[in-house]
Amino acid sequence: MQLSEEEEDYNLSLSKFESMLKTNKVLFFDSEEFEDIILHYLDMGKANLAKKALKLALEQHPKSTGLKLVQVEMLVYDDKLEQAEKLLNELFSIEPTNEEIYIQKANIFSKRDNHEKAVELLNIALEYTDDLADVYNLMGMEYLFMDNFEMAKESFIHCLEEDLEDQSALYNVVYCFEFLDQNQEAIDYLTQYIDQNPYSEIAWHQLGRLHYGVKEYENAIRAFDYATLIDDEFLGAFMERAKALERLKKYEEAIESYNRTIELEDATSYALLRIGKCYEKLGNKVQALKYFNKTVHEDPLLDKGWIAITDFYVRQKSYTKALFFVNKALSIDNQNRLYWKRYANINKQLYQFEEAEFGYRKAVEFGDYSLETWLFWVDILEYLGEFENAIQTLLQASEYFPEENEVEYRLAGLYFIIQETTKAKFHLSNGLRLNFDNYTILEDLFPVVWARKMVQNYIAKHKK
Repeated sequence: MQLSEEEEDYNLSLSKFESMLKTNKVLFFDSEEFEDIILHYLDMGKANLAKKALKLALEQHPKSTGLKLVQVEMLVYDDKLEQAEKLLNELFSIEPTNEEIYIQKANIFSKRDNHEKAVELLNIALEYTDDLADVYNLMGMEYLFMDNFEMAKESFIHCLEEDLEDQSALYNVVYCFEFLDQNQEAIDYLTQYIDQNPYSEIAWHQLGRLHYGVKEYENAIRAFDYATLIDDEFLGAFMERAKALERLKKYEEAIESYNRTIELEDATSYALLRIGKCYEKLGNKVQALKYFNKTVHEDPLLDKGWIAITDFYVRQKSYTKALFFVNKALSIDNQNRLYWKRYANINKQLYQFEEAEFGYRKAVEFGDYSLETWLFWVDILEYLGEFENAIQTLLQASEYFPEENEVEYRLAGLYFIIQETTKAKFHLSNGLRLNFDNYTILEDLFPVVWARKMVQNYIAKHKK
């Protein structure tokens, strides 16, 4: 690609300066050349070279306001705020209408967490600057620091009105809309923006994301299609497009889109995992398992990959294999309640009840308070003959489910077993009151209790 004359001059200045450093010969540069060189090194994170360039620059141009403002920028960069402020005050007395002075003062106040004052100074800078977009962008960032997302959004919109191509402002304005839960307003804004700038792949991609967020998957796909037409290597758009196609159950098209991301970049474990899931939905078990295995080969520490294989084998009722793979997932994340529940369910299917009980206990310990988990856990405890533990667990569950007949019937059955008849009758009454027809829980889970004449009579009496 041919460089512009300005870029060629810039590269020439840079080469000339670096040659000077190597030969120790002092060459002359005009002040603007020096500014470009210093800012280049700052952008590259080469602070020492930037300082060398500044020292030489000020020796050659001691009265240059532009270079002194670059010096201020470097002082701020080094957190030497008092020195920077002192120099700015000197410059202000010489050039009170120089917008860069207000911008750098705002930067100092921002560093001191006085963002209101920074905004005040940036508003003054707006009166003097030719680069309104840059100042509005800075103002938007100050409002973000203050968590004032409405004003930040307004500032970034003003920035885009001045410079449609400012991608960081575009991302930031969408971020503000999303934070404010204004998804439809964001969609409307991006639609208007695209009318003015139809070849912005970023805008189309963000529009697709927003449509996806409100479950308008067809519209999302259309937007991602435009993004990929403008930039056929836009990896993020292909990935998001694939997710939207999955939502519409267009699994073959989703696989194509995920494969495109793999063509653009080395295979990611996420893309491989999703391809496996799509093949499974299509009923192609061989390809599904192949891609799940590729996922864990690509990233052995991705617990979701091991869980995908676990779930695959559970659906095939191959519980021994499923147990092997859920243990792999737990070795990576042993505080995941959903993994412990899988571990417990699989062990239950394998009639390994002590391991199943341990799994349900861990699931609850790590925050699974669903009724189903409590009941599975209690039923295993009852099967193992741990009646007291089962009662204590049910009493714990009743704190979360105070009016649940399934809890009450189980408490009744267990209290009958340990001969605490008064408590048993109390909980049986509760169960019958909450859902009379579910008394069959006693028949299914506590056949010995069910066979007692006293229990039968109690239920019959309650029915009358």
